[in-house]
Amino acid sequence: MIPDSFIQDLLARVDVADVVGRYVQLKKGGINLLGLCPFHNEKSPSFTVSPTKQFYHCFGCGAHGSAITFLIEHTGASFPEAVRTLASTVGMAVPEESRSPGQKAASSRRREEISQHTQVLDLAQKHYLAQLRDSPAAIRYLKERGLTGLVAKEFGLGWASADRQALSKVFPRYDDPLLVESGLVIESEDGRRYDRFRERVMFPIRNVKGEIVGFGGRIIGKGEPKYLNSPETPVFSKGNELYGLYEARSAIRSEGCVIVVEGYMDVVGLAQLGVRNAVATLGTATTPVHIQKLLRASDKIIFSFDGDGAGRRAAWRALQASLPLLRDDISIRFLFLPAEHDPDSYIRKFGEEAFRACLAESDALSTFFLNELSARHSIEELEGRSALVHEAKPLLAQIPAIALKVQLQNELARLVQFTPEELGQLLAQELPHKLSGLPDPSRGATAVTSSAEVSGNASDHGASYSASNPRAERSARTVSRRAVAPLARRLLRLLLTHPELVDQMGEQQVEILARSPHLDMVRDLIVLIQATGARHVGALIQAADPGADLGILLVSVAEDLMAQEPLPNPQSEWEDAVRRIEMDGLKAEQQALIGQGLNNLQAQQKYQELSQRITRLMRVIESNKST
Repeated sequence: MIPDSFIQDLLARVDVADVVGRYVQLKKGGINLLGLCPFHNEKSPSFTVSPTKQFYHCFGCGAHGSAITFLIEHTGASFPEAVRTLASTVGMAVPEESRSPGQKAASSRRREEISQHTQVLDLAQKHYLAQLRDSPAAIRYLKERGLTGLVAKEFGLGWASADRQALSKVFPRYDDPLLVESGLVIESEDGRRYDRFRERVMFPIRNVKGEIVGFGGRIIGKGEPKYLNSPETPVFSKGNELYGLYEARSAIRSEGCVIVVEGYMDVVGLAQLGVRNAVATLGTATTPVHIQKLLRASDKIIFSFDGDGAGRRAAWRALQASLPLLRDDISIRFLFLPAEHDPDSYIRKFGEEAFRACLAESDALSTFFLNELSARHSIEELEGRSALVHEAKPLLAQIPAIALKVQLQNELARLVQFTPEELGQLLAQELPHKLSGLPDPSRGATAVTSSAEVSGNASDHGASYSASNPRAERSARTVSRRAVAPLARRLLRLLLTHPELVDQMGEQQVEILARSPHLDMVRDLIVLIQATGARHVGALIQAADPGADLGILLVSVAEDLMAQEPLPNPQSEWEDAVRRIEMDGLKAEQQALIGQGLNNLQAQQKYQELSQRITRLMRVIESNKST
């Protein structure tokens, strides 16, 4: 685990403007730097970087964070990878908190295992690429599918020959257990070995960092299965990976959406025809992990499946996987082409613009949800409408408490001829059992990271960074659950922009802040500053728990501070705010005494003392106003 103290030292030495500037063209805009947001498609710059606050924020999509967060979101790096990358730029060596010898050994073995698998897969890829150049049949097949050499090279397409042990020419130790573990070779019960992929066009499957983690093979002649994937390995899981996501990352950003199709050839074929923002699942149903990865890539997802029964069933499973991860700032849509077409064939017959028109007219998730349920039940009958509600209830329970859920329930109420209140009462009744296999919607969208995406032991992520998707966190929970008084917000703004104020706090100020019933967040922030030593906005937000009230509020306040000039005398501002808080507390004490009747000398003397103290505070406040 990387110590929190090192994270803060690192953030104090790196410049978020330099880090972001390597990927985004920034121009001066007042006290900040402006550029086109790398996280969503826009024509006018709304992406703002504050060199003084060491914080970036997009006023278009809400992306925000520190230099570490930027590398994680933009490059797909894990937390430890981002930290190590930044540390290397400023000559810092990343320390590790003390771990037992067993933990260190396990972490080392894991890194070595991933490295070995990656090396083996890379060697196999070189072999498949060379084999394609020597295979007229494979080249002819790709040309018949309309693919050029340029696109084949971009996606790294290769060829596995009919030779049962072709890889023995690549790996002198063909009996190496690593070849079986990596899914390249199959060992039969009698101990004989042979290549898993034979007579197939090979599609390398890459993780978000561009590393090959597996292969898919498409047979070009007769035989089954038509498509064959690598098995589950230490670096590859079909339920975690999406074919083409790495290759499509730039197009997804520029197009502002990601299209999910059914197979490798659909992805490659669409790229050949000019639609380069498509990805595919790997012969498995869409999983919540797939949805999480798609939402990291874009806030708009369009599933484009065949219009036959199998395609609609696949789309419905994708909808179900999406429900716990829905947010009001995303769009998930479904396109069903005519049964005789896939996206590739549709574009070849009707053209790219016709396909893009279909995308624009695709069904919203809510529309598909209601239409599909309506098609399954006879809504003209009481029993049919009741059965529809029965099927919808556990599905709606998976959706977080967002505006879309309310609107969906209202539309469902209209469909089944209930009032929204009647349907709400039914849905509020406890479900007989909780559905399994999907994330708990009450916990938000928790990202699942495949083994290929981490550089070491899970503990390497450190305590400072939540594994959840930052963009999902900021959208699903944009306001704090605790109300914040105006004076408390003023103190929070001061502390965020000038954390060094904590160092100057005297005992009297600490006592005043401790007595106020409305300063929980301020006290929490002071503790965070003292514990971490953070000295700018980006470092504080990095250190705060993004799911806690304080973390959510800090982001909200930081957004307001982006255009604020540095204060000439923050210490005076702080003291003025504390005096006003003290004065409010004294007035509250006076009101309490009045409520008790002031019927004894001690109470009357106390009231007079409070009045004198309030008068002195008012004089100081007024005096500071005039200077």
